[in-house]
Amino acid sequence: MHAMLNIAVRAARAAGRVISKASENPQHIEVTTKSLNDFVTNVDKAAEDAIISTIHKSYPRHGILAEESGAKVGDDADYQWIIDPLDGTTNFMRGIPHFCVSIALAVKGVVQHAVVYDPMRDELFTASRGGGAQLNGYRIRVSNAKSLEGTLIATGFPFRMKHILPDYLKVVSSLCEEAADIRRAGSAALDLVYVACGRLDGYFEAGLHQWDTAAGDLIVREAGGMVTDFGGGTNQAKSGNIVAGNQKVIQGMLNRMRKELPKSLQN
Repeated sequence: MHAMLNIAVRAARAAGRVISKASENPQHIEVTTKSLNDFVTNVDKAAEDAIISTIHKSYPRHGILAEESGAKVGDDADYQWIIDPLDGTTNFMRGIPHFCVSIALAVKGVVQHAVVYDPMRDELFTASRGGGAQLNGYRIRVSNAKSLEGTLIATGFPFRMKHILPDYLKVVSSLCEEAADIRRAGSAALDLVYVACGRLDGYFEAGLHQWDTAAGDLIVREAGGMVTDFGGGTNQAKSGNIVAGNQKVIQGMLNRMRKELPKSLQN
């Protein structure tokens, strides 16, 4: 395993220990509201501190882009760690055991290493650019679905962008005509890695941040999948609108999305 990926794994496991311990004592979880329907807990912050401290022990000059503490440019500007310490905070707050730690390392703006760790199931998803994707050390691949028919698709509703909900629901309705079912589980990073290991055939969501998707995006690609924006382009990191799956599933999803979504969302 590459030295930098090794540090990302160590950092993810350190955060996982903080989160697991806190989930056993829910009475100590303190919740504050960041914005409408967007919450943060003292555990998000403690997990983020554990990640940054682990990274900076080995790489003190690297930059950080983290959900809770924001961007800190390092002395070595080529390296940036993109961190979501607890993706699925609402699930965590309510005792739903579906959340994870997401860590990616970008070198000169390109993600090279990625880790998504589910501390409740002790599932560690990893990838390095050009090296394939693994779950607990075993190689993973996206599903081999040949079309949308019979697929299981995941999404997340755009709670920060309620104004697009009517169009979004048209997409969900259209996909339901062909897919077997749709899931909305509450963690973008886990949705992406579930696509990577074939548990889900496809996934789409609007209004995400880089820390939600940077690690999962690389893991899907390294598992043989594709990741695009809502128009089939490569603007997903900037627009926050993401589609993931194998090539055939993505084509089917994009065809339906283009029919239902206004042009302004097709990026």
